[in-house]
Amino acid sequence: MRVLVVEDLVRLANSVARVLRREGMAVDVAFDGAAALDRTVEVDYDVVVLDRDLPGVPGDEVCRRLMREPRRTRVLMLTAASTVAERVQGLTIGADDYLPKPFAYPELVARIRALGRRSQPAVPPVLVHGDLVLDPAQRVAVRAGTRLALNPKELAVLEYLLAAQGRVVSAEELLERVWDEATDPFTTTVKATMNRLRSKIGEPPVIETVPRAGYRIRAELS
Repeated sequence: MRVLVVEDLVRLANSVARVLRREGMAVDVAFDGAAALDRTVEVDYDVVVLDRDLPGVPGDEVCRRLMREPRRTRVLMLTAASTVAERVQGLTIGADDYLPKPFAYPELVARIRALGRRSQPAVPPVLVHGDLVLDPAQRVAVRAGTRLALNPKELAVLEYLLAAQGRVVSAEELLERVWDEATDPFTTTVKATMNRLRSKIGEPPVIETVPRAGYRIRAELS
């Protein structure tokens, strides 16, 4: 899942980003509304976590502009104000969900995941391929009854490939959806992550390379 955190309180923005990255999400950060709008032109985010009280271009205006575009992005609005009238107003201008500050990080993560599912084509809550089972909510992958020791990025790559249901996924697409803007687009990080992931998943192989195209989950053997 690719997420943009828009928050002018730098410590809070960076703290939220760290939590979401530990959950396997690819996270970019913007500290004002103008920067947020610039980033949304370049990246098709699954979820934008949007502070309502931003300097310059306010959160309400950012939300309105996002809603004018034919995009799948979902907006979770954050604000210190928590009255019913203010929540209703935020939802009326186009926000998909609303979370008052202060908030608990587990609730924030759960709400982002729920919005992320709505931004994507429907997939099962638990992804299964033969003896391989991945539970995105619990961040656990199991093969033949044994839990796999995957780090958050390896889990995210495996989740993305399983959700693609056999579609070929290019390295560029993985970089865009699983990594964030700090990643060098010419890096070999996708190849290195894929090699580690294959090693940890074990035999028989689950992921195959499609020459000059990318990667996909192998068809199950009948």
